[in-house]
Amino acid sequence: MKDRETEELESQEGEDLKIPINDKRRFDESGERKTPEAAEENPSPNERQKSPREIELESRLKAETDRREAAESKLVGVQAKFEQAKADLEKETSEMRARLMKTLEDRASQSKFNFLQALLPVLDNLNLAVTASETDASVENLRDGVRGVARSFEQALVSVGVEPVASVGVDFDPEIHEAVDMLPVEGDQDGKVTAEYQKGYRFGDRLLRPARVQVGKSIAREAGK
Repeated sequence: MKDRETEELESQEGEDLKIPINDKRRFDESGERKTPEAAEENPSPNERQKSPREIELESRLKAETDRREAAESKLVGVQAKFEQAKADLEKETSEMRARLMKTLEDRASQSKFNFLQALLPVLDNLNLAVTASETDASVENLRDGVRGVARSFEQALVSVGVEPVASVGVDFDPEIHEAVDMLPVEGDQDGKVTAEYQKGYRFGDRLLRPARVQVGKSIAREAGK
């Protein structure tokens, strides 16, 4: 039989051999769920501690994700501003085009109006000539009346920018003259317009029609054929 001293020694050795256990379960022995504070104090054995490297990588990943989301948000804002600016520019261009078209139409209408106003005196003179011919059969008076109508019509053309092409006495120019026939002349008249059969007119830099003319040809050049 063991004596009392031996039993006390064995009991002390058994206590020294007990291994302390850190209970990391989320439920206690009675089946109740542990509070978060208790769970943190006793974490589950399946949850391992993250290494500093993992924490650093997660932090960098989160920073990169935040930066990408911020960039995407900024891009959406820039795209919206671009679309708005594009819409405003298209609207402004359309309005400017409409104003320009209206201005051109107004100018064309005004030009027509001015030309018609310039023609009215011509019609008045023509009516006067017709009335005069009914009471006065004189050819001279009728001729004077027609000449007056022609002058007023030419003045109306000049008022809208139409000018007659110079012909008699100037050098023949195929750009503005149309030669109908030729007339033998002395040497100094060679190549010059000697007669005009139909007036030519130009409007600004554009030729409305060439003048139909007669052109002088040197007698000596004619004889040398």
